[in-house]
Amino acid sequence: MVFGLLQAAAPLGLWWLRPAAVYGLSLVLIAAIYIGFAVADGRKKVITVEVSVTTVFVLVGAVAVIGSPWVAVAGLIGHGAKDLWQHRTGFVNNTRWWPPFCLTVDWLAAAIVAIAITAGVDFG
Repeated sequence: MVFGLLQAAAPLGLWWLRPAAVYGLSLVLIAAIYIGFAVADGRKKVITVEVSVTTVFVLVGAVAVIGSPWVAVAGLIGHGAKDLWQHRTGFVNNTRWWPPFCLTVDWLAAAIVAIAITAGVDFG
């Protein structure tokens, strides 16, 4: 939960960037971690799927940088759903602990950002 709070507070540490840009970039970063896990797994199918999924999150992150902050919230929720699927299926070997950890971070950050948006925080 601490990392979820840090994720939500990341724009405070990168004050020179727009909060929407920070959330968009962080979405790309957290999605790309699975490429490393896929390479460590070594199966071509796993690498292909994880690179494809990461590509989708790169696109969502890019839209979040210039679009509505709700796109970042949707991306975090979507990534958390991907984590849940990963945990249930064990698709990538040797990641037993990571998906529940990342799911918690993603969904907590999404909830905090959604509350901030609803409260009127400017993400522009």
